[in-house]
Amino acid sequence: MRLPKFDPEAFGRWSEGIARYMGTAKFIVYMTVLIAAWFAWNTLAPVRLRFDPYTFTFLTLILSLQASYAAPLILLAQNRQTDRDRLAMEEDRRRAAMQKADTEFLAREIAALRIALGEVATRDFLRSELTRLADELDEAALRREKRARMEWEEDHP
Repeated sequence: MRLPKFDPEAFGRWSEGIARYMGTAKFIVYMTVLIAAWFAWNTLAPVRLRFDPYTFTFLTLILSLQASYAAPLILLAQNRQTDRDRLAMEEDRRRAAMQKADTEFLAREIAALRIALGEVATRDFLRSELTRLADELDEAALRREKRARMEWEEDHP
């Protein structure tokens, strides 16, 4: 005996739609109205028009049938949601690992830049060195002038 084939994804979407609808206030209101109408018809209508006498056996059967189908459909929808949540969590975990690796890389790069900047001459250092060199050049120029004057004085007594 061959059973008909069906698309599990389409069936899953259909079951999620039913489960989603059954979880709304609209469904509860409609179900309440239907049951109230059922009770009213089968208690207030003429006896020959009643289709479910006082013990409401047919209503009980219908509600049991609905519950027997609703429970597996809700479980199927929950399982599909669990699968989606698991995939989303794995994706979040993968992204977090990538972000952590990127953050660690950037931290290493910043540390390398700080070390490199420690070896770079600052403006104050350059200014002090240039001032010191200018002073040394001035002193050397003064010494040359003195030496040149002394040599001139020795040559021209």
